[in-house]
Amino acid sequence: MDPQPSPSGRLSPIGRTASFSVTDAGSQSLSSILNNPHAGKLEASWVGWWSVSPPEFTPLISTKASSNLARSDFKSYVSSISDSYHRFEDIRNHISKEQTLDVDNIGEALVACLREVPALYFKEDFALEDGATFRAACPFTDVSENIVLQEKLSHYLDVVEVHLVKEISLRSNSFFEAQVLLQDLNVKIVEGCSRIRELKETIRLLDADLVDSARQIQELNASRTNLLALQHKLKLILSVNQALSALKLLVASAECAGALDVIDDLQHLLDGDELTGLHCFRHLRDHVMASIDSINSILTAEFMRTSIHNAGDKDAVILLKAKARASISLNGKDVEQVKLDEEETTNFRDCLLPLIIGLLRMAKLPFVLRTYRDTLTADMKTAIKTAVAELLPVLVARPLDSDLIAERTMDVDGGGSSLASKLRSLSSESFVQLLAAIFKIVQAHLVRAAEVKRAIEWIMCNLDGHYAADSVAAAIALGAMVAESSQESNGQGGPLLPYAPLRSISKVVSSPGKASDAISPSNLSKNFRVDVLRENTEAVFAACDAAHGRWAKLLGARALLHPRLRLQEFLSIYNITQEFITATEKIGGRLGYSIRGTLQSQTKSFVDFQHESRMTKIKAVLDQETWVEVDVPDEFQGSLHQNEQTNSSGTPAVDATQGKAEVIGRKKSDAVTSSQSNSSNMKERGKPTTQTLEYGGVGYHMVNCGLILLKMLSEYIDMNHLLPALSLEVVHRVVEILKFFNTRTCQLVLGAGAMQVSGLKSITSKHLALASQVISFTYAIIPEIKQILFLKVPEPRKSLLLLEFDRVAQDYKVHRDEIHTKLVQIMRERLLVHLHGLPQIVESWNKPEDAEPQPSQFARSLTKEVGYLQRVLSRTLHEEDVQTIFRQVVVIFHSQISEAFSRLEVSTSQAKDRIHRDTIHILGCIRSLPSDNLNNSDTPNWGQLDEFLAQRFGAEAG
Repeated sequence: MDPQPSPSGRLSPIGRTASFSVTDAGSQSLSSILNNPHAGKLEASWVGWWSVSPPEFTPLISTKASSNLARSDFKSYVSSISDSYHRFEDIRNHISKEQTLDVDNIGEALVACLREVPALYFKEDFALEDGATFRAACPFTDVSENIVLQEKLSHYLDVVEVHLVKEISLRSNSFFEAQVLLQDLNVKIVEGCSRIRELKETIRLLDADLVDSARQIQELNASRTNLLALQHKLKLILSVNQALSALKLLVASAECAGALDVIDDLQHLLDGDELTGLHCFRHLRDHVMASIDSINSILTAEFMRTSIHNAGDKDAVILLKAKARASISLNGKDVEQVKLDEEETTNFRDCLLPLIIGLLRMAKLPFVLRTYRDTLTADMKTAIKTAVAELLPVLVARPLDSDLIAERTMDVDGGGSSLASKLRSLSSESFVQLLAAIFKIVQAHLVRAAEVKRAIEWIMCNLDGHYAADSVAAAIALGAMVAESSQESNGQGGPLLPYAPLRSISKVVSSPGKASDAISPSNLSKNFRVDVLRENTEAVFAACDAAHGRWAKLLGARALLHPRLRLQEFLSIYNITQEFITATEKIGGRLGYSIRGTLQSQTKSFVDFQHESRMTKIKAVLDQETWVEVDVPDEFQGSLHQNEQTNSSGTPAVDATQGKAEVIGRKKSDAVTSSQSNSSNMKERGKPTTQTLEYGGVGYHMVNCGLILLKMLSEYIDMNHLLPALSLEVVHRVVEILKFFNTRTCQLVLGAGAMQVSGLKSITSKHLALASQVISFTYAIIPEIKQILFLKVPEPRKSLLLLEFDRVAQDYKVHRDEIHTKLVQIMRERLLVHLHGLPQIVESWNKPEDAEPQPSQFARSLTKEVGYLQRVLSRTLHEEDVQTIFRQVVVIFHSQISEAFSRLEVSTSQAKDRIHRDTIHILGCIRSLPSDNLNNSDTPNWGQLDEFLAQRFGAEAG
């Protein structure tokens, strides 16, 4: 602390003198300090009162009389010693308070006094050699401050020592009391040791006199017991050795059931503690595990032989039959039903039963079934590959049809030796025979696999009342326990875990109530049974999937060839594939999406190619069409009637048999060819009905392109019914070809395109009438075609397709009406041509020498052309269409001729007579035209020309 200044402002003599020591300060009396009026002038305010030496001063000499002294006279003195006095009072009160504390508060005074010492000196890391600590503890700048600091430290040390001594004195009584207690405890320990020595001596005497004989008897009895245990161990060793010898013989002779019983006994011993410590059997567990592996291999191999390899002879028989059929060129396919009779099924199940029980006891059946699945799949692929390799040379050597040789030769690869090229070189009939042989081989394998599946299901689930029911139940429980322990012990999938003895499993099965529901034997057995059945099902499905994959590859090798086949050729491949899919899916229990996708893709390609070829053909036929009427072959009429009857009864509209369909198709083709050569032999109306195509009681005159279109539509209907999966595609193609036919016909006839592409000199009314007939016929059959095709279309897609068909039908109707309008327009143009030359003819009538009684050339030419049009249309068009056309012609004639005659300037009676004769002649022609008389007049086709005649000639007109 800084030194306090004196009232006069100067430092006290203490601050200037360094000759005072702590010893000298401690020797001063308290009264001297208290009477020191300059104590407050010391430099250090926290210096012990005993450390301050009183300055030399003379006694106070009062300058006033004692009776005149007042309290204010001592004010300066009191103020000078007030600080020191207050510190003195605090220390004295503190000491008195410490002396009054009881034993319970021992230590609190020391703590309170230690608060007087700064906390810096009590830090754990206090070290003066540290710069920061040193500067904090010794903040002096000169010698005088150093002296004050030393005084402070000495004061702190004295405070701590004084209070430590005081605390020790307060605790001295407890210390001495504890020392007395320790001395008493030492005396008691010495007495206890003496007592123990006395008791030990007493026990030694009693043991020598009473216990030795009894202990000897006990030792002899223990020796006898050990000898009996040794005898038991020796017998156990003998029995284990005999069991090991028997186990080796049983394993060598493949007696798996007996070997498993021996392993059951040995495993029971291993699980117990009877063999514990026998060094001779340290490898017994390894021997048992090796035997288990051997038995597992034996059972697995026997299971594979019984399930798969015994069926290999059937493949050879099937191949021999297939080769024989191929060598004699039998038609059709021969897919017989392959199945086992009841006796074979019973024998097969009897063979599998012990194998399944053994595999169940070792919990190996799921693993073996997975191996069986892989083996079955590989065997299936090998069998198909062998069948293809053996049958291809025989089938390739067969002669091909002459019309297919060129096409097959173009499809063969350049090398000509690859499997795919050989498959493409087969005819469709040979390829179907190959598929039929493969079908039978696959069916034989799958029937065998299905029988294995049913046998395992029968063993696992339906053995109630069978002599082996208890054995199977115990084996399932054993397998479930082993599988559960395998999952709990490790997940590495290593070798077989310790074999659980069958007798322990039987005990657990007989009392399942002690286990929890989650791991009870019944639940374990149920889960294990589910695993076995799942693997059993997966094996059959994997075999079916492998067969589907191989079949799809065979189809894929001919993917480019199949779209070019005829319908019945493709249908034979399609049908046998569908039968194959149905049979395998029935055995496998699941859908074969891969092969279905392949078949769907090839079927769509077939439909697309057939449609493209037909579009190309109909375009070529239309471009070459001369629009000449042809006779209708009977085959077209019969096919059309068959479709009508079929549609009315709701049954398919085509005969699906291959031979009949081919014959009909060839006849249709021949008929179209003959109709083209006979198209020039046109016959009069009313002749035999082969001239028209009858539909709905109405006859239609046909041209070559119309018959070709009808044949194509019939083929589309065949595809629709024979390939129902692509009915939607077929309907779209029918709509497309109908649109194209209508559009192209309009371009060629109404647009006169036939004059450029077909070489026609002009488009006549006969051409228009025949085009109208073809369009009308197509328009008439569209509803029937729609109804037949929609039998196979899915219901959700029908609404959109109905709209498409309705639009197509409307286009045909508009086209027909435009043709009729065109015919009316032709007649109107001819009339205008004749009317254009009428004034020159009238001028000749005004001459006196003109006295010809016949109608004029104008009237005769006009009525001749009208009559020709009437004859052409009446022979070709229907009566309703003819009436509709001529009704418009009549109206035009009335209006145009009456208007032209009204504008004529007639100056002579001869001219007036000629007009009268021409009018009568024209009216006679008009009244003879076929028209629906809509004016409700008694006179047929009455109109403006009749009114002109009445107005101009009056009674003479009548």
